[in-house]
Amino acid sequence: MAPVFTTLLIVFIVLFFFLSFVTVQQGTIAVVTVFGKYRRIMMPGLNLKIPFIERIYRRVSIQNRSVELEFQAITIDQANVYFKAMLLYAVVNNNEESIKNVAFKFIDDRSLMQALVRTIEGSIRGFVATKKQSEVLSLRKEIVNDVKEQIDQTLETWGYHLLDLQLNDITFDEAIIKSMAQVVASSNLKAAAENEGQALLITKTKAAEAEGNAIKIAAEAERLAAQLRGQGVALFREEVAKGMGQAAKEMQQANLDTSVILFSMWTEAIKNFAEYGKGNVIFLDGSSDNMQRTMQEMMAMNNLMKPKDNTPVRK
Repeated sequence: MAPVFTTLLIVFIVLFFFLSFVTVQQGTIAVVTVFGKYRRIMMPGLNLKIPFIERIYRRVSIQNRSVELEFQAITIDQANVYFKAMLLYAVVNNNEESIKNVAFKFIDDRSLMQALVRTIEGSIRGFVATKKQSEVLSLRKEIVNDVKEQIDQTLETWGYHLLDLQLNDITFDEAIIKSMAQVVASSNLKAAAENEGQALLITKTKAAEAEGNAIKIAAEAERLAAQLRGQGVALFREEVAKGMGQAAKEMQQANLDTSVILFSMWTEAIKNFAEYGKGNVIFLDGSSDNMQRTMQEMMAMNNLMKPKDNTPVRK
């Protein structure tokens, strides 16, 4: 009996020795219980435990976890909104109290996931129910912030916290999508029409300004030309008057009739009509009677233009 007892004792000691060591993988924390009651936690690495008394109740992962969500919400104007989201969460920290919450709050991971998903869905539905369907697409960040504010405290009591919530896809019913597309198209057409109107207004304004400047320049040029023509005519008349005065004085000194000058002007005018008329037809009566009548009229005008001598006659 002694050899058998010794062998059993040796086997028991060897088994006890090996069962006293436990390896905990990196990224996990082991929860130890004694007779079903929580005792302590084991950190990653090689740990000692009391065989047959201490038992590893659960290995809790402290790594990040992700889950995809698909659910529906209704806006305040009764529009159906369909969400596809990605949830990223993890254990708050490796403190003993947080690990105890993770290990004992839920019976298993499936129950945790169900509670987590339903809580987030309810939070998003509550937020969307206060918004119009036209506002939802522009409120992604606000939705995420609202969810975090509402559930972070609840998750901490479970030993978790929300790292990120990504709303990957937000869609509506087909009829709503078509109506939204029509609204966008009409808005684009309106913006294009307004831009085209502004461009046309600018073009016409610039054209009117250019035309006004051209008219102004042309009017200034015409005024200057008219002024120069007037000055030329005035100089011409002045020179003619000087020449005629000199000729009349010389003819008076020679006792000649000054009407010859008027006749000379008449013939000179006819010559200019013929030379510079450029094909225009001018009808003149060239008969002797008409010439005599014209000479008489010109002499009468000449007499009217002579200055009157008001000097009193001395007796």
